[in-house]
Amino acid sequence: MLKLALIGYGKMGKMVEKLALEKGFEIVSIIDPNVSGAQSQITKEALKGADIAIDFSHPSAILANLEKLIELKQRAVIGTTGWHDSLDDIIARAESAGMGLVYGSNFSLGMNLFLKIAEEATLIFDNFEEYDLLAWEFHHNQKADSPSGSAIELANRILKKSSRKQKVVWDKLDRRPEKDELHFASIRGGKIPGTHALSFDSEEDSITITHDVRSRATFARGALMAAEFIHQKAGVFSFSEIIGELLC
Repeated sequence: MLKLALIGYGKMGKMVEKLALEKGFEIVSIIDPNVSGAQSQITKEALKGADIAIDFSHPSAILANLEKLIELKQRAVIGTTGWHDSLDDIIARAESAGMGLVYGSNFSLGMNLFLKIAEEATLIFDNFEEYDLLAWEFHHNQKADSPSGSAIELANRILKKSSRKQKVVWDKLDRRPEKDELHFASIRGGKIPGTHALSFDSEEDSITITHDVRSRATFARGALMAAEFIHQKAGVFSFSEIIGELLC
């Protein structure tokens, strides 16, 4: 039975707790300075007894959280986005500490399969210049980062597979996009859990692939899958690597 510490106790933290308890896991600690009765800081005492810490906190807090988790050599699953500019440094330090860490821009199984489909589709359409590429993402009005981590991941994968698109332009343009630019729109509003889409468009027809989140449970279930994977392991893994192993 896995023993978990939850860092961040908002909607995602509560969903992870619900599904973890259904699986027979134990929640040994909740760490959130904004929640009455929870631990306010990541400390050795707050993590006592935890096999894995699962972080769904906030982009403004995640780098400090990672610093503390690395210092304490605590195995962790990081579901919070907004820190990937520091990814190489964090990976190097986590590996040096000998800890186990799983990170991802999106812990939905469906989203990770969508990313692989998007890569293959980009390769196919790269042979047909009459099709242009464009992409967009929608999220609820409480999401703190824009573009989403998943949008950045999708854009990076497209650029790696396309010979025609060399850079990404986010959101507003006051000019025509260049042929080598992927225009990627990011929209916030309402209660949308998350939608990402990639379209291949020509004068005669259009093909669009879309991933729509129906419930935050998909992210929580993926995070628990990652926790089971990293239990008693050392090293740093992306969630997409774990999915890749399942597809082999």
